[in-house]
Parts: sequence; C-alpha cells; structure tokens
Amino acid sequence: MAELRPSGAPGPTAPPAPGPTAPPAFASLFPPGLHAIYGECRRLYPDQPNPLQVTAIVKYWLGGPDPLDYVSMYRNVGSPSANIPEHWHYISFGLSDLYGDNRVHEFTGTDGPSGFGFELTFRLKRETGESAPPTWPAELMQGLARYVFQSENTFCSGDHVSWHSPLDNSESRIQHMLLTEDPQMQPVQTPFGVVTFLQIVGVCTEELHSAQQWNGQGILELLRTVPVAGGPWLITDMRRGETIFEIDPHLQQERVDKGIETDGSNLSGVSAKCAWDDLSRPPEDDEDSRSICIGTQPRRLSGKDTEQIRETLRRGLEINSKPVLPPINPQRQNGLAHDRAPSRKDSLESDSSTAIIPHELIRTRQLESVHLKFNQESGALIPLCLRGRLLHGRHFTYKSITGDMAITFVSTGVEGAFATEEHPYAAHGPWLQVRRPFFFSLLPFIDSSLPTPPLLPWQLLIGWLAQSTLSFLCSSGWSELQS
Repeated sequence: MAELRPSGAPGPTAPPAPGPTAPPAFASLFPPGLHAIYGECRRLYPDQPNPLQVTAIVKYWLGGPDPLDYVSMYRNVGSPSANIPEHWHYISFGLSDLYGDNRVHEFTGTDGPSGFGFELTFRLKRETGESAPPTWPAELMQGLARYVFQSENTFCSGDHVSWHSPLDNSESRIQHMLLTEDPQMQPVQTPFGVVTFLQIVGVCTEELHSAQQWNGQGILELLRTVPVAGGPWLITDMRRGETIFEIDPHLQQERVDKGIETDGSNLSGVSAKCAWDDLSRPPEDDEDSRSICIGTQPRRLSGKDTEQIRETLRRGLEINSKPVLPPINPQRQNGLAHDRAPSRKDSLESDSSTAIIPHELIRTRQLESVHLKFNQESGALIPLCLRGRLLHGRHFTYKSITGDMAITFVSTGVEGAFATEEHPYAAHGPWLQVRRPFFFSLLPFIDSSLPTPPLLPWQLLIGWLAQSTLSFLCSSGWSELQS
C-alpha cells in the first residue's frame, strides 16, 4: 500500500526533503543517496521544494510489497514554442541505493552503479483543469520495479515493455512502454555510485511491434518528430487515439521497413513463456540436464549461466559487425577465475543456492532431437528472430519467466556459440542453443516471398499452430512444426 502526502510532511520514515541548501541537521539525518537525487530534482524544480509524493507505507526492506520508497510528482510547465506541453513529471526513489547500509542494495563502491544504477521517470500530459497529478503512474512504476527486483534484469534506453493493457486501466490505446534517457535529468554521482534516469514512454501496440522488429531507439526518434505522439520530451498522452503510422503513413514504409531491411533488429532476446525438452534420451536418465539433482534438490541455473544469459539479452542494444556470445569458460586473469558475486536472489533464496552445481562441472552436450515450446506471444516473435536477427548474422534468446530454461538461436556469424553446423542442437545445463539452418527451413512458411534455401539438411513436416502454444519437434534428421 502507499499513501499520498507532500514530501516535506512529517512521516515515520522520511524527514523533510532537503535541497542543496538544506539545514545541516536535516542533511545529516537524510539518507545520502536520497539526498543526492533530491538535489537533482531541486535543480530542475527550485520552486517546488515539497512536491506531492506517493510513499510506501511499509518499506520494502521491512517486508512491504513496493520496492520504491517514494515517487515524487512535479508540475512541469513545458515549452509551448518548442511543442512541449505542460505535464506531470514523476521520479522514482528506490531502484538505486538510497541508504548505503545493505538494507536493500549491496554496496559495491562509488565508481560503479548505485543499486541497479537507475531510477525511473515518467512524463504525463496535464489535462485542462487538472490541479493535482494522477497517482496511477506511481503504481505503474512500482510494477516495473517489482520486475527488476524479482528478475534482477535491468532496463536500458531503447528497451520495450509489453504491458498488454492500458497503462491507466482506461480504454486508451497506450498499452505498452518504451524506455529512454530522461531529457532533463542528469546522471547523479551519489556516495554509493552513479544513478541515471530512464523515462517511461507510453506507446500503442503497432509502435511496440515496430520497435521489436526494428529497434526501440528508431521508434523513439520517430515519436519525437510527431508532437501529438510525444514530441521532443516524449510526453505520454493517454488520450492519443492514433499511432504515428496513422498520423503519417509514410513513416512505416520509408523509415521502419527500410530500417528493418538495412539494419535488422537490435532486439536480441526476451523474457517469455518457453520451454525445451531433450528427446534424445528418456528424461529419467540421471545425467539429463533437466533432472540433475543434488540430494533431493533439483538442479538450477548456476550464477555463471544466469549472468551469461543476461549478458546475451543486454547485447540486444548493440549492433555489432561481429556478434559474439558470452564464452562458456570463465574468463581468467593472472591465472584466477573471476566469478560473479552472489546475487540478491541467491542470498535470499537459500534453498536454491544450495542446489547450484559449479559452472565448470556442467558439460556441454550435443543433442539429437529437441522439443521447443512457446506461448502464442513468444511464437509471434519468430519471424522477427529470423528476419531481423539470424539473417543478419546475429543471435536471439528466449529466457523463460517460469523456470530456469533459456533458448538461444544462433547464426553462422556468431562467435562463442557451442551449437555448430555439425551439432546444431547443444545444451549447457538448461541453456539450449539452436543453429540457424532449422529456421531456414521455416522460411517458405513464415514469408512466402522469401526463397527456399537450397540443399536443406532437414525436411520440414508442417502442421499448424494451436491457439495458445507453438511447438517445434526438431532432430538431426527431421523437423516438425506441430499443433
């Protein structure tokens, strides 16, 4: 639960919000990370020292459900001459390290990121006659923060979030989000590291799909050129009833379609409902990667595997001439292996951490046949995986949101892959890689305008899709798309 009050109002956990000229008594009592972010807010809004603030009644570090301690809400007058309308500016506090005492985030030094390294912002167009900011954006930001804390996946500029519901629970067409740098908030150096500010931008479904097929930064640039769709500061208008492609039909063909053809997609992975099974041997085999156990505990992703998969997803924002997957072997420096420090999730879930097999003991296995399963939304991204990624010599990863599994499709030009032309299906623990030729066999069925590649090593037996599940049965001798 949360309560709404001025940030300067007395409360059980938050003293008055100080600015750069706050009395020393307040500054000494105020958490240093929070004080640093408030300083940036006061720089932008010197006339609003005590903005309205949504506050978590029970803080996350005391067992509450909301990771963000506060969300401050400022009134921004905009700049009519620059097509920037008056709007409400929301700023979160809690994804970065506010306290520096390890109650929420592990302190790792002043040179790196503070906590997750960023805070969220949101700009909502102010309606005529509106005297106070709506509070629903604060709950939206809490929802995104819960995802970050639970998954430990961070956001980057250009990322997209498939929300599938109007952001304000109305009938609006604004049902998804892109993320970009806040146009006014500058990075802040706090005593616990650096904090940047990522702005949430509400978009329509068609704009989200274009961001997936091409890239988020490209769509953000188009939104900036259309005043009613965001303008220079990318202000969200929940009453917007047209997409940028309906406002300017030339944008789809002249910018997006050409961009996909020239650049491909820079989305290299998604968190999705997916799974894979090794059909090469019975699952009760004790050496099967799906059933390795230590005592009575099921085998889980090691920290090294998790970090590799996350790094694969992070590379979606990089368009490299020579794509590289993170290596399987730990990198060594001066003869010593440098492993990732235990994550917050590892430390809180003691049962799972006891079941981790050391990364070096998990062998890479070549598989004869695998069964891939995706839900409908994940399956709808397969043309993107093929046309926007693999045909441009890149890779694409599905990371399961319901378990430890991950599936990466790799093309011939990707270095560091353990799936090869000779062994197109390979697994390292629960991480499966599939080599590109299987998807080449789907070309005629995904897009009839694309040519069938010659001398395919597999034959394709095709059924069709169920309403909710896309299922592939693949082996070295055959591949089947079945319902």
